[in-house]
Amino acid sequence: MVHHFCVLTSFGVRTFYFSEVTFMPNAKVLESKKTIVDALSEKIQNSTSAVFVDYKGITVAQDTELRVKLREAGVSYTVVKNKLTRFAVNELGMNELDDVLHGPTAIATSDTDVVAPAKVLVDFAKDNEALEIKGGFIDGKVVSLDEIKVYASIPSKEVLISKMLGSLQSPISKLARTLQAIVDEEATPGKAAA
Repeated sequence: MVHHFCVLTSFGVRTFYFSEVTFMPNAKVLESKKTIVDALSEKIQNSTSAVFVDYKGITVAQDTELRVKLREAGVSYTVVKNKLTRFAVNELGMNELDDVLHGPTAIATSDTDVVAPAKVLVDFAKDNEALEIKGGFIDGKVVSLDEIKVYASIPSKEVLISKMLGSLQSPISKLARTLQAIVDEEATPGKAAA
């Protein structure tokens, strides 16, 4: 495509023609973007899981509600340009995520709970159809939307721990009650030692 512009000079009107001009960002802008990519790469690398979502169509109130739920679950929610995110995930060898990096994209990450981002976002998407889950990764492995839904159905870490402790405590409690019943039976005054 050829562009032209006219300049009025003391010698008359001059017309200049030029084709596609490419403007190179200055060093300060490039350094700023490199810093963002490095920080995002580190954040992704330190995360146990992440879910990528398309937030187009949700209202400000819905977005605020989502951010509150994510914060309560200990999940970080970030909106970064797709190009910068692409650089970060490709740097970490997760090239399969290139397919989901189009349109408005937000990233929910957790560095402690593997299921928290998936659980909160899948639950929120059930009530808010405008939120579209695109994909994600768990422990450095790229996972599909179906796998994210499976992880979302897993109970939280705290629930699993309490269930396990309850199942461990149950046999011990039964043993203690049985032993106590034997002691109580022997200690009854009507029974004499034979």
